[in-house]
Amino acid sequence: MRSMEHTPSGPGNAAAARFGALITRLAHEAGYDVSPGSGGRSALARDANMSASSVGRMLDGKTLPAPQQLEGLARTVHTDVRTLLVSAGVISDASWPKHANPDVLSATTPTQPPSPEAVADMWGLTESIRDMFLGSAQQAIRLQNQANARSAEQGEALGRG
Repeated sequence: MRSMEHTPSGPGNAAAARFGALITRLAHEAGYDVSPGSGGRSALARDANMSASSVGRMLDGKTLPAPQQLEGLARTVHTDVRTLLVSAGVISDASWPKHANPDVLSATTPTQPPSPEAVADMWGLTESIRDMFLGSAQQAIRLQNQANARSAEQGEALGRG
């Protein structure tokens, strides 16, 4: 998907510059080294499901991401779409309600996944079945963390290469 291009002298350029600065800060906080040539830009692009060139233009303050890219980008830098748009000055604070309707689930509302223990409780697992489930879940989480670390190391190696 292409980013929303803005002319250098247009009002969108200020928003694009603020947005780029915000994403740069949030990406650093999320563990991405997005300085040019570091490999972090490619990793951010991959994780946000964006092209590397779109991410580069966005971080450089030249363009804003396309609307369909906002959710993936927000998830990748551990925030929500509203925060991205309001903090970057793309929309006003008043244009988006601060409090969501609690009866409506939102894909952009950041939430912590339930713990394996909470899932076992929700499912009513007891005794040996609970122990088996918790052991499997902990092993799966450990394996995923190792895979994530390997992926991050490979991204950093590409940036150094």
